[in-house]
Amino acid sequence: MKEPHSTHEQLKLFTTRILANTIVVCAGITFYMALANFNILHEKLRIVTTIVSPFTAGLVLAYLLNSPTLYFEETLFKKLRHKHLISIFLSYILALITVITLLGLIIPQIAQSISVVFARVPDYLENVNQIVLYLTSTFNIDTEEAQQLAVSWKDLITQITAWVQSVIPQLLGFSISVGNTIINGFVAFITSLYLLIDKDRLLRQARKGVYALLPLNKANRLLEVANISNRIFNRFIVGKLLDSLIIGIICFVGMSIFRFPYAMLISVIVGVTNIIPFFGPFIGAIPSVLILLMVSPWKALGFVFFVLALQQFDGNILGPKILGNSTGLSPIWVLMAIVISGGLFGFVGMVIGVPTFAVIYKFTAEYINSRLAKKNIDEEGKPLEAKDE
Repeated sequence: MKEPHSTHEQLKLFTTRILANTIVVCAGITFYMALANFNILHEKLRIVTTIVSPFTAGLVLAYLLNSPTLYFEETLFKKLRHKHLISIFLSYILALITVITLLGLIIPQIAQSISVVFARVPDYLENVNQIVLYLTSTFNIDTEEAQQLAVSWKDLITQITAWVQSVIPQLLGFSISVGNTIINGFVAFITSLYLLIDKDRLLRQARKGVYALLPLNKANRLLEVANISNRIFNRFIVGKLLDSLIIGIICFVGMSIFRFPYAMLISVIVGVTNIIPFFGPFIGAIPSVLILLMVSPWKALGFVFFVLALQQFDGNILGPKILGNSTGLSPIWVLMAIVISGGLFGFVGMVIGVPTFAVIYKFTAEYINSRLAKKNIDEEGKPLEAKDE
């Protein structure tokens, strides 16, 4: 009576091994074909990314506006009948007012700063020539080589001017691109609006699908992971945006007090790049120092000390107050998350890499702790009973 049962188990095991080997072989062939046709695959992915980009932007916009919508719905309009729609409308109005106000304050000064920078290009080149000549006399550098270096700056500006003139005929393509951007922006707005209005229904449908497709314990775990991930992302992104806004304002006030030129332009650069954890202040400081260096080396040097002090204030006081321990990552993991995700996905990867890595780190740590608990040992391999004693 046991022989058929044993034969059945052996056949089942043999079938499972064949299936596993087949999957491995198919995965290997797929990976090889993907590498062999990488350019074609990359182009197809680029087309797909372009198509879905407005919907992705709408999803991001809805995610950012969800927090103020919930706040208005649970506080200001708690007793109103159509509190959800009113809260959504107010969130869009406040976001629009904020964007228009910031653009109205920033764009004129940025445009003025850029026009002044280009208007004073000859003065900047003269300053550079003077610096080169000073260095040659101080360090006994060959004067002829120094003059060639100084002239090369003028040649560089000439080449840039010629390039700008050659780009002018391409303005038609640029206008088409602007038109596409406007259309994509409208699609993103409509997408975010529908997502916010139907958020509860969409979430119910997603939960329904999870419970229908997965066993109960795995479904509950998946939803728990989603809730924790959402909490980590929300705290980090909202906190980082607020932190960057405050840093940009402090930078503008400080530069105005110390009479640094191009205060608005540089403050916008510093505020935007500050969204990137760890490297943000340094990334924003590089173009800012170059701009100030063309005006005055002493101004550039003073700004270096100013931005270092600002970075220390943000990293040790303001950032921890706003973000707290929203990620739970040590500095080395933050550094790895930024480098890896930035190398893979650019600026967006540098921004979302830290919360993504925080989610992975949290659940990896929970899995390791659960495995240790099952083995009844601690992180040093000692029995838990002996540790308690």
